[in-house]
Amino acid sequence: MQFIFEDNIRSLEEKIGYRFKDRSYIEVALTHSSYFNENKEKNEDYERMEFLGDAVLELCVSDHLFRSKKELKEGELTKLRASLVCEPTLAMCASAFNLKEYIRLGKGEENTGGRNRESIISDVFEALIGAIYLDGGLECAKKFIEHYVLEDMYHKIEFVDSKTGLQEYVQEKGQNLSYEIIKESGPAHNREYITAVMINGQQIAVGKGRSKKLSEQDGAYKALAILRNRE
Repeated sequence: MQFIFEDNIRSLEEKIGYRFKDRSYIEVALTHSSYFNENKEKNEDYERMEFLGDAVLELCVSDHLFRSKKELKEGELTKLRASLVCEPTLAMCASAFNLKEYIRLGKGEENTGGRNRESIISDVFEALIGAIYLDGGLECAKKFIEHYVLEDMYHKIEFVDSKTGLQEYVQEKGQNLSYEIIKESGPAHNREYITAVMINGQQIAVGKGRSKKLSEQDGAYKALAILRNRE
């Protein structure tokens, strides 16, 4: 994917509603190590920024849950926080502003599907938090986290856990669950999968996603909604 990196940064700033005073922070946050490896440069990639962003994210989520969920005990708070800061949830949060399109990757990583890899997307999301924290301070980072992670958080958790939820639902009913890929399209680095969710051999819902896992997840979420509405 070819793009002018500076234009990409401006576009991302407009989407997230934050303009960086020091552009070097956001440049680092968006750059994967593969880019510098291929270009034989020694500039910094996002990994150290991710380390910082992870700590800021945990602090802000912990603070929010501690203050807003007074009925929950320590173990319940820990479980809820873990669901919010895990890789799949963060990748989903990042999809709200299409973060993957702004990541600077090497051609090799690009061609092997790195732009759609949850591990990379979630890492860059944390690096972006670190960049905002360094550039604007804790309050700016907290505002970003509140909007993209904490807003409608139970919906995000339910979506990420939808396959587990559907599996538990069908087991309680004594039914059989399976997923069938019914269509694949697009180039190797940007595939789209369409998956049918089958219960006892009957198609209940169809999911779409840039990976088999995401298409199954989308299908499971839709299937749960359909089954609950029937009840």
